[in-house]
Amino acid sequence: MEEKLTRLNKYLSEAGYCSRREADRLIDAGRVTINGTVPEMGTKVKESDIVEVDSKPITERKADFVYLAFNKPVGIVCTTDTRVEKDNIIDFINYPKRIFPIGRLDKPSEGLIFLTDDGDIVNKILRASNNHEKEYVVTVDKPISQTFIKRMAGGIYLSDLDKTTKPCTVEKIDSLTFKIILTQGLNRQIRRMCEYLTYEVTSLKRTRIMNIPLDVPVGKYRAFTAEELKTLNALLKDSDKTFNTKPSNKNIQSVNRRKR
Repeated sequence: MEEKLTRLNKYLSEAGYCSRREADRLIDAGRVTINGTVPEMGTKVKESDIVEVDSKPITERKADFVYLAFNKPVGIVCTTDTRVEKDNIIDFINYPKRIFPIGRLDKPSEGLIFLTDDGDIVNKILRASNNHEKEYVVTVDKPISQTFIKRMAGGIYLSDLDKTTKPCTVEKIDSLTFKIILTQGLNRQIRRMCEYLTYEVTSLKRTRIMNIPLDVPVGKYRAFTAEELKTLNALLKDSDKTFNTKPSNKNIQSVNRRKR
């Protein structure tokens, strides 16, 4: 019987080593080998192949995955590269199993970030086309006007990224603070949007990702509850392997209302 072939980045993801995006970076950097040979991007592997990263063999997929909700402090960097960044999230948490963050929070930002060893769930959450909500509380350096709220909510063209932000929900909390709910994750998106409108962000905290709220102290983490994981998987069920499939915004909003 012919052995099943799996793309190398998917193999590393399903083994719980890293996300597919991170796997591509490792492959491109020449840190991955198959049977002792550095492969090209897109190479497929068989179950009998020996895959190594930095000369360490990759074990089979884990039966029980880890899912953590972590309250990242300001100053911690969301990277798994512990060789380069001393203030990295992996060393800070010091979890006994190999895990990796889902997405990023800027070094000056704080709040909720997920960590896991389930590469498949990473890909589903990170796809902006799936419209998964992330909620933030942001403080700026001068009084917030209604024009600011309206323009932030309507979408802003970011010339350095050559992208227009998607319409989003923005709500004023007090004269200097607002809440914003995004369904995309452009690099430094909120800070860039504020800068375009001549505001400077003085603090930024992520308070929710999809159905899971921030409810642990700064620097602490907890495992997802069984109910949270069940709901999360329900929201992700339409997040297939293409970039065209989108879960219903109505379903996401319904779950969020029940959780509040």
